[in-house]
Amino acid sequence: MKPWEKIERRQFSPLYLLYGTEGFIINETKQKLVTNVLTEEEMDFNLSVYDMEETPVEVAIEDAETFPFFGERKLVFLNNPIFLTTEKSKEKVEHNLKKLEAYIETPAPYSILVFAGNVEKLDERKKLTKLLKKNAEIIEAKKLTEGELRIWIRGQIEAKSQHIDEKAIELLLSLVGTDLMNIHSELEKLSLYVEDSKMITADIVERLTSRSLEQNIFDLVDKVVQRKMEEVFRIYYDLRKQNEEPIKILALLASQFRLIYQVKELMKRGYGQQQIASILKMHPFRVKLASGQARSFTEKELGKIIHFLAQTDEQIKTGGSGREVSLELFLFKLGHLKIS
Repeated sequence: MKPWEKIERRQFSPLYLLYGTEGFIINETKQKLVTNVLTEEEMDFNLSVYDMEETPVEVAIEDAETFPFFGERKLVFLNNPIFLTTEKSKEKVEHNLKKLEAYIETPAPYSILVFAGNVEKLDERKKLTKLLKKNAEIIEAKKLTEGELRIWIRGQIEAKSQHIDEKAIELLLSLVGTDLMNIHSELEKLSLYVEDSKMITADIVERLTSRSLEQNIFDLVDKVVQRKMEEVFRIYYDLRKQNEEPIKILALLASQFRLIYQVKELMKRGYGQQQIASILKMHPFRVKLASGQARSFTEKELGKIIHFLAQTDEQIKTGGSGREVSLELFLFKLGHLKIS
């Protein structure tokens, strides 16, 4: 049985170790614990939250060892447990880790202690980490793969007795990206819109989904590939109407073209998309999209574009010409490239 299912069935562990880089999963797990462990009346008395970069751990342990004033259980969160990682604490807080080790071996039966950190890795060499991995319920909040994202999206919608087709999921991921918080926000909006029809289609996603700045940049590059320069400038002017600064737009364009160049080079060396994602420390779905664009440019063309980007960056930063004029000239240069 998965940890979330156990929590929802009120089968609690006295210790939880919750860590990873997917903030949405960390926050959702915390909320599930709060909702299932405590009633609204108990929250004021039996819910405690400590930041381990500001508070000594023994203060939290003493809290966990104190009997609940009201209700059956206490819920104690230890956020930013820096002592479980290789990172050095920003604050000079002395922690009594011996006392924490002793508590982990014999936790209070009336308290639930949750270690929660937005960190990718723990220091496996530390005795404390080994103790927690042995005694606690482990929930790793890692970034989901493309396949896992699709399953998660379907699950979110089916939980509301609604449906979403595969083309809609594909479009949603391409428009919003892979951040669960953003996807969840868009799904809530889509779900409300189709309350009666119960079906989310690609057309509905196209009409209702908000484009991130990064997605607009991706679309702009796509329009360059398709030689639709009127669309390129429409996207650019829309971004300017939204008060996006030319220097920021240029930086994102540079980032996208660098990614395309890197993906193309690694594909040329025989690497697959998963390997490329690992090398570039990027989500595989973003690499998948970039690989599609990479096939539309030659190395020579990408070299020219990166050269134009560097020139435009210098012009904007040195004030050689107006910021907007410099960026518009760059877009005109893109339009005159012979795309493969």
